[in-house]
Amino acid sequence: MIMRKSTLKYYFSVEGETEQWYLEWLQNQINNAPKAACKVSFNKQIQKDPLKRAKSLAITDKVEIWHLSDYESSDEVHAKQFIETIDRMAETKSLKKQINYNFGYSNFTFDLWMILHKMDCCGSLSHRKQYITPINKAFGENFEDMDEFKHEANFKRCLKKLKLQDVIEAVKRSKAIMEINKQNGYVLHQYRGYSYYKENPSLMIWEIIEKILIDCELLSYNS
Repeated sequence: MIMRKSTLKYYFSVEGETEQWYLEWLQNQINNAPKAACKVSFNKQIQKDPLKRAKSLAITDKVEIWHLSDYESSDEVHAKQFIETIDRMAETKSLKKQINYNFGYSNFTFDLWMILHKMDCCGSLSHRKQYITPINKAFGENFEDMDEFKHEANFKRCLKKLKLQDVIEAVKRSKAIMEINKQNGYVLHQYRGYSYYKENPSLMIWEIIEKILIDCELLSYNS
């Protein structure tokens, strides 16, 4: 008798379509993986305001939500938006105490996470548009700019070049980046219960992806 796999549910708010497409791809990859101990269901919404996302959820049980966001630059406008995002996550704790908001940020952008599936990207960049060079190298493409890469057909073509093992490698490379930042003595800023580096590259999206892989028994540090 074939045992039916249980389904684990995860909640997200994301700031763009590429993050949503990626989560859809990852969900399908896990659910179609014979070695996965369970299936997953990603409850996701494109919503830049975490507080609005929390208000939209009709739930009574305790849940974790991960907000995938970018630290696009150190310019005043982007730094302010980043802090405001943290403020809104913190405000959910008083609005809905059963919701715990976690921060899956990328510095500069989610594109860093995509690159890490295929190659290291430890060097500091001066502008997010410079990701186009490692994107093209990682995926064997020749996009003229980031807008072309983020076109739905192009982005999803790049996703088709990935496997779950690439996701595992992205987690490992992300953790290596954060360890390098620590070794370099960069300040891990603390604000309203959330931590982040202002330096590029840095990212925390890998934390929830690692958790999902471990929950599904697709990643183990004991073996």
